[in-house]
Amino acid sequence: MRAGSAPATPAAPDGGRLSPRQWLVFGLCFAVVLLDGVDTAAIGYLAPTLMAEWGVQKAQLGPVLGAALAGLTCGSLAAGPLADRFGRRRPILAAVLLFGLASIGAACAADLAQLTAWRFVTGIGLGAAMPNAVTLMSETCPAARRATLTNAMFCGFPLGAALGGVLAAWMVPHWGWRSVLLAGGFAPLLLAAALAAWLPESPRFAQAAGHPDGAGGAGLALVLAPRYRLGTVMLWLAYFMGLVIFYSLVNWMPVLFREAGLAPRQATLVAALFPLGGIGAVAFGWLMDRYDGDRIIAAGFALTALAVFAIARVVDHLGLLVPAVLVAGILMNTAQSSLPALAAGFYPTPCRASGVAWMLGIGRLGGIAGSFMVAQMGAMQFGFTAILDVLALPGLFAAAFLLAKRAFRQTPR
Repeated sequence: MRAGSAPATPAAPDGGRLSPRQWLVFGLCFAVVLLDGVDTAAIGYLAPTLMAEWGVQKAQLGPVLGAALAGLTCGSLAAGPLADRFGRRRPILAAVLLFGLASIGAACAADLAQLTAWRFVTGIGLGAAMPNAVTLMSETCPAARRATLTNAMFCGFPLGAALGGVLAAWMVPHWGWRSVLLAGGFAPLLLAAALAAWLPESPRFAQAAGHPDGAGGAGLALVLAPRYRLGTVMLWLAYFMGLVIFYSLVNWMPVLFREAGLAPRQATLVAALFPLGGIGAVAFGWLMDRYDGDRIIAAGFALTALAVFAIARVVDHLGLLVPAVLVAGILMNTAQSSLPALAAGFYPTPCRASGVAWMLGIGRLGGIAGSFMVAQMGAMQFGFTAILDVLALPGLFAAAFLLAKRAFRQTPR
């Protein structure tokens, strides 16, 4: 490995121990995903303040909450094929710059229409950053520890989402909702400078580009090839269902808790416990490196359904609500955060970025559906318990799709 600037491509990660260069990639990718989580979840924590300041109803926020998710879908679908053709590093850098600048634009929005437009652009950057960070990490770490380290890196997303809640609870009363979006904009610009200086290209991509491995294609064409097709569709559907739950609760839980009788600050802080639960993905990653990943994640989603069902029945008892939300978050986010590592292990190098990105992109449609679904259920006068019961069902569906995927296996190259 050549000494000097980090963008030089390191050797393929075949050893069991991580080199300093690999730890550097882990740290930078973790930071990308952390800021992705902060920005993605921020608008949900700001929703109650927006409703009060601009005098809008809950249903009117549906487009604002869904705009970033639509952008996430577009960004993911475009970024994966580009990364399989041009490498992982440049798309990550461009994506971080884009969502940083767009978040600053959102902070300057004068009305819902402007805020919706800026959140869409923000989503494009967020959607392009996430899958390529996952792919770069999975291709840089030792293969025997791929799931553990990729899941550990991906923990940055739920931690960032939880951090967004804590920041909102602290910053909004002092400086208003715009301050949260400004912080979520300037931080990525600082990170982009670090990425430009130190982030290297994927060693597996460099090897595959120089030595075609006969995988029978590349990019999206290979993702949809007959031998990967069934597994691909099952991954898409499982991720879709998981994000129905995740974004419905992250975006609407503060509002739903306030409507159920919790004080505004209390509602925000309790809701912030839900995305924090993603730290359990490290344990799932360890298990996935040793046992059947499909079964492990399927069990996580089935238990998620039970946990969400339980939240609806303890909302009047804060002492029970806090652990219930935390347990549900651990189960939900651990299962969801493990799916990118599962996808990264399922696809070979020539289509890995496309496979991970398209799973994330198609899955984002579940986030859009969930955001609008909760708004519509509110308009139809569904109560807190009924909304939570409906949101428990996608966990059972996700488990079923992953068990179906086990019927189709392909060892990646």
